[in-house]
Amino acid sequence: MIYNTNKAGTTSANHYLRFLLFNTMKAALMKKLILASAVAAALAAPTVVLAQTAPAAAAAPASPHTFSANVGVVSDYIFRGISQTHGGPAIQGGVDYSHSSGLYASAWASNVSWVKDAQDTNANVEIDVYGGFKNTFGSSDWNYDLGVISYNYPGTKTVKANNSAKSDTVEVYAGLGWKWLSAKYSYTTSSNFISWYGGPTGTNTNVNTKGSDYLELNANYDLGSGWGINGHIGSQKVKNYQAAGDTNASYMDYKVGGTKDFGWGVLGLAVTWTDTKGTCNGGAGGTNAYCWGKYNAGSNTSNGFYNAAQTKGVLSFLKTF
Repeated sequence: MIYNTNKAGTTSANHYLRFLLFNTMKAALMKKLILASAVAAALAAPTVVLAQTAPAAAAAPASPHTFSANVGVVSDYIFRGISQTHGGPAIQGGVDYSHSSGLYASAWASNVSWVKDAQDTNANVEIDVYGGFKNTFGSSDWNYDLGVISYNYPGTKTVKANNSAKSDTVEVYAGLGWKWLSAKYSYTTSSNFISWYGGPTGTNTNVNTKGSDYLELNANYDLGSGWGINGHIGSQKVKNYQAAGDTNASYMDYKVGGTKDFGWGVLGLAVTWTDTKGTCNGGAGGTNAYCWGKYNAGSNTSNGFYNAAQTKGVLSFLKTF
């Protein structure tokens, strides 16, 4: 009996000790879980706050540099009222750079035929390089433009037998604009203007045409929905030059036209004309300073004359990138 009583007491004591140990471990585990949860919450809280209060990333500043390019085709390349392609079509294109300060530089090219025709050379391309500074003043409605342009014809040469000077020409210019109206003045600083020699009859190769100038007025009005109308009037003065029969090479030129921007390109239609004087016969030539023929250096003769200053309707297409 004593043995059985002692065994039962021992068992109860063991159960009690196990109960106390279990509860102690359970309490310790709960404390650890609560502590871990608190630490995790404390660590997560700053992240949430930062995510809510962090400022948005600042937008990258706009570049001050702008580059663009253009390509076009015309049924007749008209420069200041005069056909440069003997009445034929031309493919043209250019690249442009501008800076937010107003500085700009560009290069542009087109096929031409008049240099080749006048000099019997392979000079059938015109490359223009120009640059300057333009900006607005007063209100944004007013603007100005100052620059210099070089007209280059690779392969051109002096052909005194046909009274044709080297064609390369340099001009300085100044422009003033208001909304859709603009005026521009160009002055020739090179020895000759577009192959013209001077002299009483245009045959004196010792007299140059430096100082020739051009004044133009232009209007380009936006009608909305991609439609536009334009007008132009210009006055070309060729210093020291007169054609046969004392017909002056200076003249006035005019243009009226319209455009439509389709998004994929701009289509244009214009009519140009001049007030040049004199005659022009396809076979024999004439007294008009712009009655241009095709010169043959071997025979020192010209044929296929064409009045480059005549009234023309011109179709055009331009795409800018």
